[in-house]
Amino acid sequence: MRPSFVIVSVFARRWLAWLPLLLGLWLAVGSVQAEVELPAQHYPVRHGELTPREQAIAVNAWQYFVANYQPTTGLVNAVNKYPSTTMWDTGSYIAAMVAARELGIIDKAEFDRRMIKLLKTLNTLVLFQNEMPNKVYNTITAQKVNYLNKPGEIGFSAIDIGRMLLWLKIVKERYPEYGNSVDNIVLGWDFTHTVDDCGTLYGAYLDGNKKTVYAQEGRLGYEEYASAGFQLWGFSTCQAARPEPYALANIYCVLVPYDTRDPRLTSQHNYVVTESYLLHGLEMGWDKSDDREDNLNNYSHPWMKNFADRVYQAQENRYMITGTLTARSEHQLDKAPYFVYDTVFADGFNWNTITDKGKYVPETAAISLKAALGMWVLWDSPYTDRLLNTIENANEKGSGYYEGIYENGDGPIKEFTGNNNGIMLESLLYKKEGRLLKFNTDKPKSRDFAPSLWEKRLVDAFEDNNTRRNRPFMSVTPGIKNWCEQTGVAVRSAPACKACKCAACQNEDAPIKLPPVAMSCLKP
Repeated sequence: MRPSFVIVSVFARRWLAWLPLLLGLWLAVGSVQAEVELPAQHYPVRHGELTPREQAIAVNAWQYFVANYQPTTGLVNAVNKYPSTTMWDTGSYIAAMVAARELGIIDKAEFDRRMIKLLKTLNTLVLFQNEMPNKVYNTITAQKVNYLNKPGEIGFSAIDIGRMLLWLKIVKERYPEYGNSVDNIVLGWDFTHTVDDCGTLYGAYLDGNKKTVYAQEGRLGYEEYASAGFQLWGFSTCQAARPEPYALANIYCVLVPYDTRDPRLTSQHNYVVTESYLLHGLEMGWDKSDDREDNLNNYSHPWMKNFADRVYQAQENRYMITGTLTARSEHQLDKAPYFVYDTVFADGFNWNTITDKGKYVPETAAISLKAALGMWVLWDSPYTDRLLNTIENANEKGSGYYEGIYENGDGPIKEFTGNNNGIMLESLLYKKEGRLLKFNTDKPKSRDFAPSLWEKRLVDAFEDNNTRRNRPFMSVTPGIKNWCEQTGVAVRSAPACKACKCAACQNEDAPIKLPPVAMSCLKP
């Protein structure tokens, strides 16, 4: 590891000197006026060509995917030198591959070799009970495995699949030559137990008797992010895409939203971390899934952006008040318990660092590199400049970037993962290009629009798998209608009334009223 140097300019020193006064003034305003604007709301995103410094970070991050590539399958290890991966981590690898091509780290030939191999593997995966991708696969053999990397199936994750769907859509739109291969992957999946009539997302697991259990999956932040992936393929995710039920935690004068479903009853922790809001910003631009425009600093998904600002602002305020650099997300460890959720809020407590079993492990709290770099890209502020200065050299040659840097001063987490390095790469691609979802020039409402293989199958009334695999109904746009008329395809039409199946979805497009952003509190 090369040493990390913190370079503080004259401007930055002056800014730091004024921090207590500025914060005091902001808190004083908050004490007399409950609803104020967050500073983060006005921080622009960073945009422009990468500097040599930023390009060097991208090149270093890509080394992880060179070192952990498996030529037999085209998959990449989720954790350094361990031949196992998930759909979430494979989504992060696709993100890294797209970023490496667009940033000039690899050429088109290398990108094509990797993408062709990967898509072939994804097209031939043996699914969990012939439904959806298993939670874990061996990267050398592409076999279904359990968490110990032993052959077997253990269920599927709707949240992981949502990330994969989002990145498959990005590939399909950016590189139409791969459209049929991408569509064939998703056409092979059975969504019967994954999305219900109310647009709720379900995962699957095996109980103690090896019986399959389907359970609602996702909490505020991750649930809505995964929903975007399903929406891009035509699914209605009415329930999963809305923030309710949620409440607000007062964290350093910022009202931070958290999911109110009780972890004691659901066995799911209500983690509030940076990553889910960060990924929605990078990939979707905090826009709705049907928004084909791409305008920086203009967001068609206002509550997602608002909630992201709150999660960011709480972390900046923590630094301003305590001096603790903060960039919180779940992360791998280089020692037991090996993985933690390092949160802004979870299970009733602020700054709660816990294992998946809920054990409190505060000594493992860290500055997450993926969170730090993503925050630097999405919020242009002196605070995120400090974060970048802290993390830019936290890497090892040929391995990529460390997972994080311990908050307690114990140095780096000497572990490397595809998710961390992939998100770092996609963050830098966002800096260059803006929102990563780039729709091609075809306009669905145009009469000349050419439907893809996915759309052709879904619109066909005689395609038996549409009903059997619970595929969504397509909107019959002028382009699809024209194609159906020319080819003689009978159009499959959706039920006239969505509320007939789920009354709760009758007003699914109702706007979300934003709560106050700040609360009165004592000055530091």
